[in-house]
Amino acid sequence: MTTPSRTLLVGSGKIAARLAPLILEHGEVFALRRSDAEPPAGVTGIRADLAETLDSRLPAVDAMVVTLPPGEGVSAYRTALTHLAEALPAIPARTVFVSSTGVFDGPGAARPITEKDDPEPTSARSRGLRDGERAAVEIFDAVVVRPAGIYGPGRDFLLRKVREGAAVEHARRTNRIHETDLVRTLELLLRTPAPPRLVHAVDESPAPLGEVVGFIARELGVDVPPDIGSADPGGFVYDGSLLRSLLGALEYPTYREGYAEMIADPTAS
Repeated sequence: MTTPSRTLLVGSGKIAARLAPLILEHGEVFALRRSDAEPPAGVTGIRADLAETLDSRLPAVDAMVVTLPPGEGVSAYRTALTHLAEALPAIPARTVFVSSTGVFDGPGAARPITEKDDPEPTSARSRGLRDGERAAVEIFDAVVVRPAGIYGPGRDFLLRKVREGAAVEHARRTNRIHETDLVRTLELLLRTPAPPRLVHAVDESPAPLGEVVGFIARELGVDVPPDIGSADPGGFVYDGSLLRSLLGALEYPTYREGYAEMIADPTAS
């Protein structure tokens, strides 16, 4: 796969908005969205709701990035992807499907989870994610990316929790990825000749939630949020070595760099 000349962004949230300018440097970009909102500069917007059969054909593209929200019901992704395939004149040479580490649920595990571990989802959300991954592979031969805990400018949920002093489960195992590094990952996977079929997008520092909120509290100069406490803290630890072998050094290798920057420049968050 060379750098795509025509790319369709399916779903047009923050990730797609940040990805579009990188792709526009090398080719044409279309963005499929349900709303009439203006697409990013230089991007051709297409209004469509993939919950329904599309009335018109989509343009021919050689690459596609799918960042759709899960939707209602376990089969929501499969329905949307089927409608998408029916509206395309041909299957793109490269499709990247953005899922989530949320395909893993249950009591959690401290052992690092790698791309070789098979999830056994139990909740409706995790089953829907897993079925979406399978549908993306079956229909589009997609490369699947599973980000964990996306944060960055405009994604300041944890900062707000700490400022409010809201209690959290300090021992819970957590993972995250800065939005900048996730966007870099998606752009790379669009043009890598032989990408891995599945990548866990996580940074170098999985950490107990108490460690993360403690750092944030010190940076903000506020009290550390109280601990809810739990006999079984839960959560997973993900091994991000495959991502780093592809991407090289992360711009935000741990939560410290990312949250420190967001706190230092409040206008960015």
